[in-house]
Amino acid sequence: MAIIRQHDKRSGITYAYESQSYWDPVKKMTRAKRKLIGRVDPETNEIIPTDGRNRKKDNTGELPPETDYKKLYEKLLKKCESQKATITALKKELKKYKDND
Repeated sequence: MAIIRQHDKRSGITYAYESQSYWDPVKKMTRAKRKLIGRVDPETNEIIPTDGRNRKKDNTGELPPETDYKKLYEKLLKKCESQKATITALKKELKKYKDND
């Protein structure tokens, strides 16, 4: 296992990857699997962990706010009802066009 630093020319950011070598029996050569560790700070040359989507890892240990599942359920029910109404209206319209032909 090795740590590889790769510079992205488009963004100008250097990323750090964990590289693991393995033998590929089909191609009969060594290959490498890389896993993103984080960005490299240009001033301190320190690796700043990221999750791969340009977001820093949350190391604060705080819990996210509780989700109100009842509100989510009610919102989904309303959405489902409106979709059912749309489907029935489209079926009626389709039937009307079929009867005209």
